[in-house]
Amino acid sequence: MHKPDVVKGIETIAVAAGKAIMDIYNAPDFAERAAVSVKGDDSPLTQADLKAHHIIVDGLGALADKELAALPVLSEESALVDWSVRRTWDRYWLVDPLDGTKEFIERNGEFTVNIALIEHGVPILGVVYAPALQKLYSGVRGQASWLNDSILGTSHELRAPRPAGSVLRVVGSRSHQSPDMADFLAQLDQPYELVPMGSSLKICLLAEGLADLYPRLGLTSEWDTAAAHAVLLGVGHDMHDLTGEPLRYNQKESLLNPFFIARC
Repeated sequence: MHKPDVVKGIETIAVAAGKAIMDIYNAPDFAERAAVSVKGDDSPLTQADLKAHHIIVDGLGALADKELAALPVLSEESALVDWSVRRTWDRYWLVDPLDGTKEFIERNGEFTVNIALIEHGVPILGVVYAPALQKLYSGVRGQASWLNDSILGTSHELRAPRPAGSVLRVVGSRSHQSPDMADFLAQLDQPYELVPMGSSLKICLLAEGLADLYPRLGLTSEWDTAAAHAVLLGVGHDMHDLTGEPLRYNQKESLLNPFFIARC
């Protein structure tokens, strides 16, 4: 399937945000330019988060499709929108300008730019860009997903991942382990290999066929998962809460996701 023009437009915005992030990441005075501070929820905030945020918001507002350009944007780095307003949104952009800020600070490359289009609670389009790894994922729910890998010089449509082999590949957070995760792993009925990864790349590994299962038994926010969720939906797989219900967005006042499991 040919990649829609709107996807290409969002990819361009994500790459521009990623360039701004890498300008700081690669700077000799990284520690000074990153200027780490702490937000109210104790999560880190850097100048890279803020620069990427402004590039994305400006880019979405300048899209050629005027209806998409006029949609509200909910970003991790913008003022939170009151639920009384947000609950009226049928379509909106959900953005994390720098997902995996801890990975950025630790300089391990496992951070992403996340941009998703949400419609009636479902991520119908998503772009995930890992600028340090030069990997660009994009997906359209029910249609297709793609991966551009600049380092390998490849670009291709992702196919439905193969079923798990004899050893289950379980992707987990590099920075956010939990006792619940340890209990979950202890109850698996087959051998497993733990694949550590940061940011929304954990979900993208499933879409790419490099992992079989991602149990998230810890807190995440909706902007952490939506873009990669769309990539997973593009290859025909979904993410569910622990009751089996599909993960949905903007359905309540809190922007925290429930615990969930993504699998192939």
